[in-house]
Amino acid sequence: MSTPVMDGLLSIMDRKDHRAWRHFSEGRADRRQLLLHYRQEYEVYVRDFPILLSRVHARCPHAEVRRDLAENLYEEETGGLSRGQPHPELFLTMMEGLGFARTDFENIDLIPEAAAYRAFIDQVTTRRPWLEGAAVVTLFIEGSREERRHLATEGQAGGDVERELREHFLVRHYGVDPRFLDLKRAHHAVETGHRAMAWRMVLGHVRAGDGEARLVRLLEKTLALWLLYRDGVARACGVPVKS
Repeated sequence: MSTPVMDGLLSIMDRKDHRAWRHFSEGRADRRQLLLHYRQEYEVYVRDFPILLSRVHARCPHAEVRRDLAENLYEEETGGLSRGQPHPELFLTMMEGLGFARTDFENIDLIPEAAAYRAFIDQVTTRRPWLEGAAVVTLFIEGSREERRHLATEGQAGGDVERELREHFLVRHYGVDPRFLDLKRAHHAVETGHRAMAWRMVLGHVRAGDGEARLVRLLEKTLALWLLYRDGVARACGVPVKS
């Protein structure tokens, strides 16, 4: 059931999009640009996503929420509910499919905008109330502009994942063999359940009134920093930020 705070948060997720992403998703990026983008993504959140979840889990006082977070953490850290490998490892396998070496994802220097976004994530997940950390990590970072669709299809059977992977932009435009896309298969296997779980845990514990307004402001700030981060990546790649 929709509520004003849910509508406010969903409207923020609707805007989790960046115009420069079309340069990548439409196959116009060269190898230098692809590597720069994916190195920043890996250092900003992909490698440490299980750590971000564990911070929220450790600070949450509600046993039922910790159980949900523990399930999500178990999957991210082990792949035990899907492909049997940690999600950061599956990301590196996907990068191998692009022709990049695992060593390309070592000793990464963040661009300033990426460093600012990651510093904000660290501050929220270590020094702010657990619910704010949960909102940033499980709603925003783990979520996408497809939130409304995922929530609308909760409990429904998923589509043909192999057909979807054959149409994935990395396959169509950059020649990645679908066998390297187990990260996408893992997301497909658990995505709907984890999205619904994230919304339930946040909306079920936010305080009416000031707490709801504070949460909306927090995600607005998260979106603003994420857009600046993606602006920075675009500039570093030489991709126009504005149309």
